[in-house]
Formats: sequence, C-alpha cells, structure tokens
Amino acid sequence: MNRRDFLERASALLAAGLSWTRLRSAEAAPWFRISLAEWSLHRTIFGGKLDALDFPVVARRTFGIEAVEYVNQFFFDRARDRAYLGELKRRAEGEGVRSLLIMCDREGRLGDPDPARRRQAVENHYKWVEAARFLGCHSIRVNAASEGSYEEQQKLAADGLRQLVDFAAEHELNVLVENHGGLSSNGAWLAGVIRMVDHPRCGTLPDFGNWRVDAETWYDPYRGLAELMPFAKGVSAKSYDFDAEGNETRLDYVRLLRIVREAGYRGYIGIEYEGDRLDEMEGIRATKALLERVRAQLAEAQNDQGGQR
Repeated sequence: MNRRDFLERASALLAAGLSWTRLRSAEAAPWFRISLAEWSLHRTIFGGKLDALDFPVVARRTFGIEAVEYVNQFFFDRARDRAYLGELKRRAEGEGVRSLLIMCDREGRLGDPDPARRRQAVENHYKWVEAARFLGCHSIRVNAASEGSYEEQQKLAADGLRQLVDFAAEHELNVLVENHGGLSSNGAWLAGVIRMVDHPRCGTLPDFGNWRVDAETWYDPYRGLAELMPFAKGVSAKSYDFDAEGNETRLDYVRLLRIVREAGYRGYIGIEYEGDRLDEMEGIRATKALLERVRAQLAEAQNDQGGQR
C-alpha cells in the first residue's frame, strides 16, 4: 500500500468512526423529553401548600424534571409584574429548568361571535405573550372557544387566533391551541381551524385526555390525537389513575405514544396529572414512570425493526 492509499483509507475509517459516534450518541438520546405542567399541582398550589414561585424548584428537586409549563391562573394578576416574573425566571434558571410555555385561561373567547369581544379577548392575551417571552418560553397555550354552527365557529376561532398569532409572531412566540372542551375537543374541527389560520406560529398542544365535546359526546382520543399531531409544538400527557402494573386506566399510553412517535414528534411531553385517588405527588411520579417505560419500549421496538432490515 502506497502512502496515498494509506491516507485515503485512514480518512475513510476516521470518517466512519465519527459517524458511528454520532449515531450512537443520537441513539442514546431519548426520542422525547419529559416536562411538568403546573396544573398537576393545582390542588397543592391553590391549597397554599406550595408557592407558585417554587414550582420550577419542585419540578427539578422532587421529580428530576428539567422543563415546565406554567398556568396563568396561579399568577393571574402578575402578567406584567416584572419583579414577580423576574424572580420566577431566576428560580427556574437557578435549577437549570427550561420554561416552555404558559397555559392561558379566563381571558375571553378568541372565537366570540361579537367582533368587539373577540378583539378584546385577543388583546387580553397580549400580556401573556409578553410574559412568556420574558420567561424564555416558546409558546402560550390558548383556547378556541366560540359559538354557532360547526363552520361558523371554525371561521370565528380562526379569525381571533390569526389576530393573536400576528402579535405573537412579532415576539417570536407560538400560539398553541389545546383540545379543551366544546368543538375544540373534536380533532377534525380543530385541525381545520389551524389550517384556516395558516401561519407557522400557530399550532396545537394535543392533550391525551380532553375529548369531551358536550354532555353526550366524547371524541375518540386516538383519532383526535392523530388529527392534531401534524400541527403539534407540544404534547400534554393527561393521566387520571393507574392499575397495579402502572398503566393508565382510561388511556392506552402505548397506543397514544406510538401515534406521537409516528407523527415524527421529538419535543417535550408534559405530565398533567388530574386524578384524585393518588395525591398529586404520587400521580406525577406514576405518570413519569409510565412515560419513561413506554418511551423505552417503543424505542427498543424501533431499534429491533431497524436491525431486521
């Protein structure tokens, strides 16, 4: 072997080695990361047992979770209080916790049939966009409540959302809509709204469990999740209760997470425990354990399929 051949082969082996290292590193990384939604601790916070400012601290120290999703109800009058928000940001950053989004409620209907009320609802959310930007979040989560026929509500919700998204885009923030009751819990309806808005900053935050359209109608959770995942910039892992094996009793997490994975989603999935048999701390731990187990199970199945090709 001459010197030139030796160098070419050595370079090829080195490149292959680096590629293998990168591949092994990518395989070692989880295909989604786990965050914690503040609503999981709503009874603890509303009951005065936990200061909302300490939520990021609890997420990291109690549960080993590195990212959080805030709920505006816990600091509803503090959206423009820079001292309060600054302290919240300081505590999150001090724990190495990433602030992902703020879930926004009680600010009016973005799809209100009355143009003035619809516009007021849009403007009511401005302060949360600004607060989310200050905290370092990527999004706010909103509701797409409206009134009227199926088609009328789609148009009205899309109009309000588009107005809000135009403002949020100026702050480099996303506006995400959750399936959260009414027609928003109809996956096809909400997917149609997002298409009408037609803006890269407008997406969804699919929730595993919020599929009650009205008193008599429940939407299929697996169909709904599949319909919303193409627009997802976050996912909410709702949980209520667990059996002796640690499986969620109302929802098939393997099936749900398979839908998430097959959609190509690789972001955070937020724990949102809402049960009442286990206390909130135990419910969060049970949900985290289930997510970790199914995550590993699906990753192993994917690796096995890849090895058979």
